[in-house]
Amino acid sequence: MALLKKRAHREKRRKRVRRRIYGTAERPRLSVYRSNVHIYAQLIDDDAGHTLVAADSREAGDAENRTEAARRVGELVAERARELDVEKVVFDRGGNRYHGRVAALAEGARSGGLEL
Repeated sequence: MALLKKRAHREKRRKRVRRRIYGTAERPRLSVYRSNVHIYAQLIDDDAGHTLVAADSREAGDAENRTEAARRVGELVAERARELDVEKVVFDRGGNRYHGRVAALAEGARSGGLEL
């Protein structure tokens, strides 16, 4: 029963976030998906419906823990975005709370040069 309630709250947060957030070519959406083991990030142009850049924790190398891997994913996304001359993004946490690995990914993207 508690799991259903937790999923329902997450889905409600996701819908609330997506109502307000929209990515364009000038300011794409930085979408985050967090599984139990890995974390994935994409820069999405919602106008064209294309993913511009993607990175995940499997590419992050030998990280000390999952939070460190998330920070490295943020830095990878920022590095790849700079190659496309993207400096500003809209952060889409995907219904996850801005805490832990999601916050670490955002922090890594900021340290890599992206403006959230």
